[in-house]
Order: sequence, then structure tokens, then C-alpha cells
Amino acid sequence: MKQIPLTCSGHTRPVVHLDFSGLTECGYFLISACKDGKPMLRMGDTGDWVGTFEGHKGAVWGVALNESATLAASGAADFTGKIWNAVTGEEVHSLQHNHIVKTVAFSHDSQYLVTGSNEKLVRVFDLNSDGKALESYAGHAGAVKRALFCRNEKCVISCADDKSMRLWDRGTGQEVSRVEFSSHPNGLELSKDGSILTVTYGNCTAFYDMETLTQLKEITIPTRVSSASLHPDKHIFVCGGEDFKMYKYDYITGNEIESFKGHFGPVHSVSFSPDGELYASGSEDGTLRLWQTTVGKTYGLWKCTEPTDLNNSTSNNSAINNTAANSAVSGVVAPVTPNNAAVSCPPVSSATAPVTPTPSANREVTAN
Repeated sequence: MKQIPLTCSGHTRPVVHLDFSGLTECGYFLISACKDGKPMLRMGDTGDWVGTFEGHKGAVWGVALNESATLAASGAADFTGKIWNAVTGEEVHSLQHNHIVKTVAFSHDSQYLVTGSNEKLVRVFDLNSDGKALESYAGHAGAVKRALFCRNEKCVISCADDKSMRLWDRGTGQEVSRVEFSSHPNGLELSKDGSILTVTYGNCTAFYDMETLTQLKEITIPTRVSSASLHPDKHIFVCGGEDFKMYKYDYITGNEIESFKGHFGPVHSVSFSPDGELYASGSEDGTLRLWQTTVGKTYGLWKCTEPTDLNNSTSNNSAINNTAANSAVSGVVAPVTPNNAAVSCPPVSSATAPVTPTPSANREVTAN
């Protein structure tokens, strides 16, 4: 059965990082970092655009949403990390750095933000304070690519261009463990339950026990891989890199399940949704794409259509009919249609496409 991704347009330059919120009463959300300097917020299950955060004066390299999708964070080439109210779009904090900010991540309780920059420093900010760094960790000999809270917020894990991954104890402020790689690590992801760390470097995807930093397995990918994501159930993982392809692997056996092209440029970031039903990818081609975990399943805008149903459809669906008629059951992407309620969104410029309403009776769409 053919994989038919949903393509999310809107950015004008390469999409370099993605992050999902947790599950909320309104569903879940997806934020994207792009070199156009304008991080975008979308509904995670459909890709419907919610709003664009305006304020950075340089390429945005890293983004994050907190669990409840009430706060967003972004790190950019203008030497700032910004905190945004994800409901109103207002800027809450601008955290000054002395070089390009490459990564941002929230603590689980949303009280702290960790950043990593080309200063080779990892910083932790208290978001209830005046925006000054509460903690700073020095030791990396290269630009910090990714940094995350781990071990129930007691530690921070970071990877950098010095070909190392380092664990910092927040209680002592010291480096407590280090892993060396043969090439620069690009991606760093912590599993939903906080037990497994996924790291990409060279053409390898490796998995580590978060408590001991013992390598659990290392799998070679047929291309230089930029990012990988482990399914919440830990039975499969997906990854992407320089050859434009998306790869799906069996986590237990390490065997490739499938690979397919969809992007027209290298894949920079991949991530599973919090419910594991889909995964998102961001690419050099300036688009995000949403892919089904189980191809053909009715979910979001994907509709499973039986051939008998196709015979009764209207002429407006002829393009969908032609796609689905080639198999007994096909995953067909339904046209994007607005939902019945609205979600408030960050301010958007007049050049941005009209706001697509999204399901939430408690939020209103705002556009400037």
C-alpha cells in the first residue's frame, strides 16, 4: 500500500527542526523551525496552519512546545532564545546569548528552558525570573547542537560538534558522563517515557539507556542520517537524511521495514506524534510532511476508502478515486477542509495564508 504524505507548505527556506506538544484537550500541535526566521504552529494531526511567530531577525534553528501547548520556544541566529505564549502569539521572554542559539527545550513542568549555542555553552533559564541564566555548563569544544532535560529534570544531556555527548548534573553543575562518537552527532531525542536516548551521527542511529548511558544498539542507515525518532511503543523508529528518503526500521531486530521518497531535498528533522499515529519530517525543500505510521488507516485527513464507496462518490472526488482504485483498500488523503471551531494563534503577517480554523471551542483565531 502506497504511503501518501500530507505536505505542509508555507515556509520559504529549509525546515531544520520540528517538535510536537503533548496530547491536550484540543489535540496536539506541531511547531517548525526554519531558516526564514518565522517558526510556524500547526495542528499536529492535520498540518493545518495555526499561526506564525514573528520577531526573530535571523534563521531559527531550534524550536520546542511544552506539553500543554501553551508555551513555545525558539532559538535563532539573532543570538536570542525566545519564549512565546502559544495561545496569543505574544513574546514572553527574549533570552540574550552571545552567539547563535541552536537548540531549546522545556522542562516537563514548563518552569525551565535549556538552550545550547555556538558559544559551546549549555544554559538553563528559570522562566519565572527576569530571563537570566540560572545555570551554565561549559566543557564542549564545539557548537552545541541539541540539549534536553533528562532523569526527571535532575540532569541535562547535550551533544555538540566536538563529536561528544555529555551528561550534566544540575545539582553539582558538573559533567558526570561523556560519550564520544566517530563523527558529529546531529540528532538527540528522549523517548516518551524518558528511558531511551536516540542519537544520530554519520550514517548511524544509536540507542542508549538513559540511566546508564550504555549503548543498547546501533543501526547503520544507507545514508548520512540527520534525525531519528523512536515510536512511543518502542517497536519501530523512523529516520531521514541526505538522500531525501524516509526510513522505517524495526527497533527490536534492526531490520529495515520500508523506505520512500517524498521530499525534494535532504531531511533535517523527524519526530513521532505523541499518540504515535503519524510522524513529521522537515526538509531542505522548505516543507513539512506528515506520514502515517500504519499506512491506510483512517486518521486525521487520511481516509480509508473501499472501491464500492468510490463508485458512489461525486465527480469532485475523481482524483481521489483514481488513486484509491488501484488496491482493495487504499489510504487516500481527503481534501483539507476547515473544522467547526477555532484556535487562537500567534500574530501573522498579511502575506501569510488565511487562518485555517482548528478544533477548540475555547480559543479564537487572531491575525494581524
